[in-house]
Amino acid sequence: MLSITCKAAIKAAIYLGSKYESGQRAGIKEIAAYTGENENTVGKLLQKLVRTGIINSAKGPTGGFFITEAQLEQPVLRIIQEIDGPEMFSGCILGLSQCSDVHPCPLHNQYAPVRRELQSMCRNLNIRNLCEDVSQGQAYLLS
Repeated sequence: MLSITCKAAIKAAIYLGSKYESGQRAGIKEIAAYTGENENTVGKLLQKLVRTGIINSAKGPTGGFFITEAQLEQPVLRIIQEIDGPEMFSGCILGLSQCSDVHPCPLHNQYAPVRRELQSMCRNLNIRNLCEDVSQGQAYLLS
């Protein structure tokens, strides 16, 4: 499953994507309030998203966090891999280090196809896909 930090990162990227058309930038407090996340968590994860090129930031009176046209096309999988790591789609659901097709945990055979489907979905969905419904008021980010 996705970590709390990863879920917050995806929500932040969606929020920034929903602001793309207006050209507005957002600050940490605004993003945290809109996504219902802790400001400290949001601040740290935004820094990581900037460092990895998933989003951008600008300093100064008109600064803030924003996303570009090209960044909107990034697959959601990229955010997951940057925050939770590539093992998100290869690790055992129970956290067992020895779990494999040869030596499966009790959930391995049922979870393996679900994990593959989730990975495929995250590879095929980009940030733009997710923010369109938010921009149109058909989906929400608040808990």
